[in-house]
Amino acid sequence: MGEAKHSIHIVSTDEVLLASVRAATGPIEGWDLCEVEDTAQLLIDCPAPGDVVLLDGWATNIGDNVYETCRQLTGKTRCRTFLVAATDVAVAEPIASFCGASAVLGRPLSASMLRRLLEETGPPPALPMDGRGGSSEEPLLPEALLRDLVGEDSDTIVAAITDPETSLFSYEYLTYKLDEEFKRAQRFRHPLSCVMLGFDGQAENEVLRELASIFLQSSRDTDVLGRFDESSFLFFLPYTGPDGAEVMAARIREQVEKRGLRDLVGDKLDIAVGISSYPHPEIRRREDLFARAREAFLATSPCES
Repeated sequence: MGEAKHSIHIVSTDEVLLASVRAATGPIEGWDLCEVEDTAQLLIDCPAPGDVVLLDGWATNIGDNVYETCRQLTGKTRCRTFLVAATDVAVAEPIASFCGASAVLGRPLSASMLRRLLEETGPPPALPMDGRGGSSEEPLLPEALLRDLVGEDSDTIVAAITDPETSLFSYEYLTYKLDEEFKRAQRFRHPLSCVMLGFDGQAENEVLRELASIFLQSSRDTDVLGRFDESSFLFFLPYTGPDGAEVMAARIREQVEKRGLRDLVGDKLDIAVGISSYPHPEIRRREDLFARAREAFLATSPCES
């Protein structure tokens, strides 16, 4: 038998999973199996382009968390990475994708499933870190989100990434989306707008929920909408330049005025807006995109005038 062309690198301490992978890979020509002691070894003995990495979410040699480990590997290997974890959690797949995984594989991992996975062919993925800007420090996923993603009730996962009063994304989760969207805009050279929008004072929860509904009705499925603080919100609009962002902001202002939304003391909500867009000569990092939108927002906010 000739030398194997590609390898499966599996990080697991589960003998059942290891046995199923051994059985599946044995008859398949062109593949061998590497049982990895821990994830640090993957960075020392870097997998070759076209290899496959399996990260077992139940393994004790994964490190802090399978999702965070996958995120740390992203940009350092050119191979497909799959997480063997709970698939009954509603957001497991999108969070895995966000962390750089190709997919989530559920337990039990059958031989037929693994064979289908190995039979998929195609060029190895480009290094996601190519062309990225901003800080070299990667943000860590929220502790609550990591704890929930390993298989607990999905309701707690939703609570970890959303604001309870508006059901928009939470401030904590917005930081990860800013990082993701800015890197994607840089890599694929498409426009990205950041919109900060808010009002002076406080509002009842019912008003906040109605305001959130206006945001959702004025946005697209690809837009990222989140709550920044008590009375301001942050939006990321992929494939949208400043003109498109201004159209969205004007639509929101119009609807707020039409519905007569008011704050706790009975004053009309006076919506302030700040917009920044990439590409721009002064925007080189994700922090620049946010900072310019924040500055523009504060310049138009009634409490700053």
